[in-house]
Amino acid sequence: MTIPFTAIPAVDLKEGRCVQLVGGRPEEERVSLPDPVAVAKGWRNRGFRVLHVVDLDAALGTGDNLDLIDRIAREAPGELQVGGGIRDEGRARDLLEAGAQRVIVGTRAVDDPDWLAALAERHPGAVMVAADIRDGIVLRKGWTEASDLRILDFLEGLAHLPLAGVLCTDVGREGRVEGIHRAEVAEVLAGAPHPVWISGGVTTVEELRFLAERGAAGAVLGMALYTDVLDRDRVASEFGGSAATGGTPSTEGREAR
Repeated sequence: MTIPFTAIPAVDLKEGRCVQLVGGRPEEERVSLPDPVAVAKGWRNRGFRVLHVVDLDAALGTGDNLDLIDRIAREAPGELQVGGGIRDEGRARDLLEAGAQRVIVGTRAVDDPDWLAALAERHPGAVMVAADIRDGIVLRKGWTEASDLRILDFLEGLAHLPLAGVLCTDVGREGRVEGIHRAEVAEVLAGAPHPVWISGGVTTVEELRFLAERGAAGAVLGMALYTDVLDRDRVASEFGGSAATGGTPSTEGREAR
């Protein structure tokens, strides 16, 4: 199945705000916006067809933003993929019922292949796996622990599952706006049996074109969009997947730290 390459803005939720973290570390919060729903609407209005929402509080075990995710789905309608703290069938079902087209599972997908298989079979085409890596090794528990799995071996082990795809995040480059590791990314894209979305360090339009040419399903964009390193309108026009309708994401309350 060929999926048109799509650039996807990240809307990361923490304590009711939309944030961007450096390296996934809660203490390194560089962007803070008070109204995630307004941010989501702004990305839709610019022409981005898909949004990527992560409940950081659920992922870290410090809270739950399900009501906020439900509002985003209702008030900024369109294609939505959601991750963060999905460790049981109930949470996955709640997010799908709230309006997500795809749910993204991480740590438990690494630790419990049987659970992942059962979830994917119950929701074929609606489950993505988050393959967070550092130096080619898959991480777990919010990027705090390394597993004993190399990324290509891990992806090959998923080949039999009816997944929507895989989100591969280079943790070492996440939020640093330093560019992608092209050789490593190309290896992952060439060896993956499912569609792959790339995250972590995407900084230029040329990198987006590289990913599209190499067969990526898309790229999740965070810091580079929020800090204007990437031209939002140019990215939306070329890779957003739908015609822009005007408007801009609210940057009220942005904090640089």
